[in-house]
Amino acid sequence: MPKPSTKKKAERDLAEGKSPSTAAGEFVREEIREIRDGKHGARNTKQAIAIGLSKARRAGVPAKPSTGASTQIKKKAAQDMARAGKRPNPKRSSASAQARKREPRVAASFESLSEHAKESAARRRQMGGPNAPTAVALRAAKTRKRRQAASADK
Repeated sequence: MPKPSTKKKAERDLAEGKSPSTAAGEFVREEIREIRDGKHGARNTKQAIAIGLSKARRAGVPAKPSTGASTQIKKKAAQDMARAGKRPNPKRSSASAQARKREPRVAASFESLSEHAKESAARRRQMGGPNAPTAVALRAAKTRKRRQAASADK
C-alpha cells in the first residue's frame, strides 16, 4: 500500500495539469526509497520501476503503457487500472511482499539507476522521434520559456 502522502503528491500533480507519468513518478520514487531503506528488494531496476507504476495505477493514476509496450504489459496495466480504488487481497499481498524481501537491494542503487537511465536514453536515441533525448530537452526549454513569460506577465 502506498503512503497517503504519496497519493496526495500524485493527486496534486494531476490537479496542476501535469502528465499521469509525472504523477506516477511519485510512486516510483517511493518504491526506490523503500528498497534503499531495506523494506524489500527487487530483481533489477526495471522491476522496481514496474512495481511503482503498478502501485500508481492501483491508486487511480491513469498511467497508460507506451504505444510500443508488449501485449503482456498492456494487459497488466489494464488489470491494475481495473483494480484502482479496491483493496488488495491480503493473502496475495503478503505473499508478494515476502517474495520481494528475498530479492537483492542493489536494484535501487545510484549505479543501477544511472545505468538504467543511460540504456533507456540510448534506446530512445536509436529510435529518434519525439522521445529522443534532444527532442525532450528542446520541448522542456520551450515550456520553461513559456512559463517564464507567463509569470512575467502577471
